[in-house]
Amino acid sequence: MSLLDIRDLQVRFETEAGSLRAVDGVSLELRRGEVLGLVGESGCGKSALAMSVPRLLPMPPARIAAGTIALDGVRLDTLAPEALQGLRGRRIGVIFQEPMTALSPLHRVGDQIAEAIRLHRRVPRAELGRQVRDWLGRVGLPEPAARARCWPHELSGGMQQRIMIAMALVHDPDLVIADEPTTALDVTTQAQVLALLRRLHRRQSGLLLITHDLGVIWELATRVAVMYAGQIVETAPCEALFARPLHPYTQALLAALPSAATRGRRLQAIPGQVPSPLHWPAGCRFRERCAHAMPCCAEGDPGLLPCGEERASRCFLIRGGPAALSGDQPPYSAPRPLLET
Repeated sequence: MSLLDIRDLQVRFETEAGSLRAVDGVSLELRRGEVLGLVGESGCGKSALAMSVPRLLPMPPARIAAGTIALDGVRLDTLAPEALQGLRGRRIGVIFQEPMTALSPLHRVGDQIAEAIRLHRRVPRAELGRQVRDWLGRVGLPEPAARARCWPHELSGGMQQRIMIAMALVHDPDLVIADEPTTALDVTTQAQVLALLRRLHRRQSGLLLITHDLGVIWELATRVAVMYAGQIVETAPCEALFARPLHPYTQALLAALPSAATRGRRLQAIPGQVPSPLHWPAGCRFRERCAHAMPCCAEGDPGLLPCGEERASRCFLIRGGPAALSGDQPPYSAPRPLLET
């Protein structure tokens, strides 16, 4: 059984302009020991999908309109708020993309880690202080006792993110959701945070990694789900996706990625714009930007079509076999590795 099982999920935001379908019929599963990378452009619905799992979206205006979310067979979408609160932190850890807004400016960082521990465990004061210092050391902060007395604004962005990681992992959760964990960090600090997540990830837990950065996906993910306009358009093991992307959108993303293969030639921008979630077009939502578009693409949605072991693509061309998409592909290569420290 999958650790996390999402089926036909629909998440909507009710706005003055109408009902915004941020997540529209998404199905995903995450196994124990796996790092599932969820990648796509800003505004495609990645964060809405991720935050709907622990139900951290503001409701209203957000609502889960349809579908199911299960953690180890326990339905999260219908769970009572009190029971769900008992799972957050203990079985589900969340690393937010903006640590400065997620951390309280009115409390020292050590007190915030202590509060995260006390939320689900009764720990004597002396032992609590020891655990706080231990976690500060585990996430790589020097002089843990001194750092515990710091206010969030006294720490760098990388240090703040390490505090968030410590708070998310103090209860050894089964599922960790990391929403753009490196988005505001410089490349050296980004590499340090990714190395930390890799080191702390357990074989018994699952990590859902949300990002728009394909370099981060390459560094950490074991399997990838590509999201576009509220839908999953391709799923594949990480190395297979980079070696041979099948969906035209995934191909376009990789063609816009600097790498050794693109050195000396102009990167290819994706023409057009993402359609509005207020009025998703009928048929394939990528067709107006796709060089392979056919008349049938306007007539219906192909759905996710299986195309090999653990691979699927939302494209009519898959019915002609994976070779149908291979002719115009440029030679892709892995993105340049981030600095290892």
